[in-house]
Order: sequence, then structure tokens, then C-alpha cells
Amino acid sequence: MSKRASAKFKIDRRMGESIWGRPKSPVNKRSYGPGQHGQRRAKKLSDYGTQLQAKQKLKGYYGNITERQFRKYYTEASRRQGDTGENMIGLLERRLDAVVYRAKFAPTPFAARQLVSHGHVKVNGRRITIASYMIKEGDDIALTAKAREMALVLEAAKSPERDTPDYLEVEDGKRAKFLRTPKLSDVPYAAQMQPHLIVEFYSR
Repeated sequence: MSKRASAKFKIDRRMGESIWGRPKSPVNKRSYGPGQHGQRRAKKLSDYGTQLQAKQKLKGYYGNITERQFRKYYTEASRRQGDTGENMIGLLERRLDAVVYRAKFAPTPFAARQLVSHGHVKVNGRRITIASYMIKEGDDIALTAKAREMALVLEAAKSPERDTPDYLEVEDGKRAKFLRTPKLSDVPYAAQMQPHLIVEFYSR
């Protein structure tokens, strides 16, 4: 597992906002960056800095994605017809761990990845343990009987922090159907994401 998981709220403080919209985020109390120099006046970012920050924010949002994986999503998105930024969002939202998180089977993207890697999620009746597994339209995603009784799953299902997006059809907090690949405007990000800046970053 990525080291990022053990210090996930540092991403919030580095960005100066709660990217997952969680009330526990320390940025709600301290909006400045981490470390002893965090309270210094923020410098105005260059174009490169703005693009880099947009990339780090979106990459950090999905938890444990490495730079190599993230760049692969950009490369694949750029090969497809249509807007590269929109294509990239669609690919990220088709990850199994992202779908598990969106369906409210887990409280965070990190917990969603763990559920998948520990074998608690089935796709079309088959157990999948790869978090980056790409879900297709019409796929059925279900929790195992054991997972349905787990405290973090029950907590996530009842959480009022976020809603289930309309590109997923969720049944009793135990099963979900992936209806369609979403656009940026369909995805309920708690913070503004700017995939066009990420496209500019990688196409430099």
C-alpha cells in the first residue's frame, strides 16, 4: 500500500481544501499547509505550478494511484475520441475501487481499495481483488456476505456526507450496477477538479 494512505490528510492541507469533503479533515480548522513553514504567505503559482497542483489534487483524490498509473490513464484518454480531460475522468471513475467508493460501500477511497484487495467485492459474480480493474457499463458490483456486516461498510452506507451519483444504481447498500461512464459534471467531487490543466501539464 502507498505511504500516502498513512498521511492522507496532508494532501488536504497541501491543497488548502478538503478534497473529499470530510468533516474530520484538519483543513477545516487549519487552512494553511503542513509543516513549520505552512503559515507563510502562499506564493502566486506559475502556470506550471497551477497545472502540477491540479494533477496532484486529482491523483491524490483517488488514493493510491502511482504517477506511472496516472500517466497511463492520460495516455489512454488522449488516444480516445473526444475531450481528453473528460475521457480521463471517465477512466478514473471506472476503476473498481472508485465505483465501490461512489456506491457508498466504503467511507473513503482508501477503505474502498482495501475492501477490493481483501477480496470483499464481486463483479458479475466473480471475486475481483484488483483495485484498478476497469468496470464496464452494465456490470454488477456486489459485496460479499461477510463484507455487508463490516462496521465500516455499515457506517459508509448511512453516512450523510455524500450522495450516490446517478450513473450508479445501488440496491440496499449491498449491490450496485454501473449504468454509464460519467462526464466531469456528473461526478460529485467535493473540490473543483480541473482535468484540462492536467492535459496541459502532460502535453508540455
